[in-house]
Amino acid sequence: MGTPDFAVASLRALVVGGYNVVGVVTMPDKPAGRGQQIRFSPVKTFALEHHLPLLQPEKLRDAAFLEALRAWEADLQIVVAFRMLPEAVWAMPRLGTFNLHASLLPQYRGAAPINWAIINGETETGITTFFLTHEIDTGKVLDQVKIPIADTDTAETVHDRLMNLGAELVLKTVEAIAQGNTQPTPQETMGVNPADLRPAPKLFRETCRINWNRPTKEIYDFIRGLSPYPAAWTELTAPKGGIWELKIFETEKVFEKHNLPPATIVSDWKKIMDVATQDGFIRLKSVQQAGKKRLPIADFICGKAAALP
Repeated sequence: MGTPDFAVASLRALVVGGYNVVGVVTMPDKPAGRGQQIRFSPVKTFALEHHLPLLQPEKLRDAAFLEALRAWEADLQIVVAFRMLPEAVWAMPRLGTFNLHASLLPQYRGAAPINWAIINGETETGITTFFLTHEIDTGKVLDQVKIPIADTDTAETVHDRLMNLGAELVLKTVEAIAQGNTQPTPQETMGVNPADLRPAPKLFRETCRINWNRPTKEIYDFIRGLSPYPAAWTELTAPKGGIWELKIFETEKVFEKHNLPPATIVSDWKKIMDVATQDGFIRLKSVQQAGKKRLPIADFICGKAAALP
């Protein structure tokens, strides 16, 4: 059960590994893009290419869906980047249902664990398999793999590493369950103080707006934690007036004392554009103006010649 590319890696690993995938469940088709054309989810595309039985329920408690799911007689269900399941679904297989989650549970429960780990400046994250239960992301842990987060990592680079490691961990977990060789660990016994838990809630447009009053390092982590999607954004005042609404994908930290108001632009108007923060500057490297394409900052500056001093 899954929808995005992150889930395809695990599904592919199961198919290539010779496991009997009796069926795939993914989201219903939805219109996307400016033309609002119907697009299949990456998981659906893979399932069709490999002639796997497919279900796309609108509602997970729908009687017809539950009947079709039960007819597959699956021994085990695997969930990767899907929806919250009702007990009628996750309790159905004789061996249970496990989820692959892109964090070191119990930390970063929620919809955007990769983004929030980077935004919060973590130097380590990982991937976890756990049995589903009633409360989201709280079930007993089956296995985990840790990875470091470099200061130059983005949500994209961490996503790709965890996607591939996750596929390997799914196979390892399936094999352990099949052999009856698991020791599920309750999350409350994993030595994390509940007061120290950090959530990973869904990201919305306003969540992604940059606050230039924050320290340089915090803003730098915020931008890379949202790059390339959904992308941090801001509104900056152009030199000759007007507002530039920009998505910002890549930056550098510049620690330099100044007395400028936060969000002030400092530039040579050729190749460098810095934005003042609480304790320095964020040097913009790659941006995208609303309705335009992503550009290196030098190209963006060149294209704004009429608005420059």
